[in-house]
Amino acid sequence: MTFEGPQSPDVASVAETLRARGMRMTPQRERVLAAVGSLGHATPDAVAEAVDRDGGPPLSLSTVYRNLEALERVGAVSHTHLEHRAPSYHLATHANHLHLVCLGCGAVSELPVRLVDGFARAVMERAAFVVDVRHMAVHGWCAACEKEEL
Repeated sequence: MTFEGPQSPDVASVAETLRARGMRMTPQRERVLAAVGSLGHATPDAVAEAVDRDGGPPLSLSTVYRNLEALERVGAVSHTHLEHRAPSYHLATHANHLHLVCLGCGAVSELPVRLVDGFARAVMERAAFVVDVRHMAVHGWCAACEKEEL
């Protein structure tokens, strides 16, 4: 399944979590959170572009980065590295999946994390290490690109 639709952030819950940590839900944070929800998976640059199109005043890229970091600290958003460049952010409520990244066409697909339960269990047993697969990106080739390689 490829992510195509927007997710709705629970702004009230995020605002409550921020307040509990002595932080505020600023208009900038709310706009960044809404942009991440509407984009699904997005780099900070893509979030900044979406925020600039939302009708509010423009935000600098550094403001977008600071707000993404603050939202990640309180568990509202999460990131993964789908490429070797900028991280890709998504709502934490949308984080229970594994990313499959095609090295040919760049398509990103998702699979439930339960498919790698055996791998995570084996790592725990052998290395006493708990794997967080929610940030995991597996690189390879989709069916169409694999056919082109043959």
